[in-house]
Amino acid sequence: MEWFSQNHRPLPWKGEKNPYYVWLSEIILQQTRVEQGLPYFEKFKSTYPTVAGLANAPEDEVMKLWEGLGYYSRARNLHFTAKYISKELGGVFPSDFEGILKLKGVGPYTAAAIASFAFDLPHAVVDGNVYRVLSRFFGIEKAIDSTEGKKEFSKLAQTLIDTKQPANYNQAIMDFGATHCKPSSPNCGKCLMSLNCFAFKNSKIESLPFKSKKKKKTRPIL
Repeated sequence: MEWFSQNHRPLPWKGEKNPYYVWLSEIILQQTRVEQGLPYFEKFKSTYPTVAGLANAPEDEVMKLWEGLGYYSRARNLHFTAKYISKELGGVFPSDFEGILKLKGVGPYTAAAIASFAFDLPHAVVDGNVYRVLSRFFGIEKAIDSTEGKKEFSKLAQTLIDTKQPANYNQAIMDFGATHCKPSSPNCGKCLMSLNCFAFKNSKIESLPFKSKKKKKTRPIL
């Protein structure tokens, strides 16, 4: 949090409390880099400033606006969910984790992000950046792509979250991983936490986080 107060990335959805805009940004950022998703967020926000506006838009118009972003099922889920919120929920976005998780196209990570950013609920987000920070700092060598590993990281992340400032904490640890504790060439020389970081003290920065190797397909001998 100390690092974040001086080094956070200025992005248009940061500090946003309108759940519609938070949800919109999170869906766009699924499987998309921030730099690529940024202009799409601005386009959707200006074209459809409310969830009702998106719900009432023709599907082909929504798909056209999404063009170039890929993974088009996200756009279809976005439109479907906007209509569901507008018509079935009276235009009111769900305000609890369980309700958010029920929305089409929303998984545990996205639900936690929306719950914390829009409603200040203490749900920890665990993305690639968070896996990296936690793995390196605590020296966790379990595969981040294994069921056991995912459970351990999620449990740890939840115990660490600042319950009084969940939105800021979640954003801080993600930003820290994205810009400071990077996959390669992390800025360990200017890190507030290096003295207590397992990976730094044990020269395991390059080997953590651990990801199980995919088995190579072998062609049968004919």
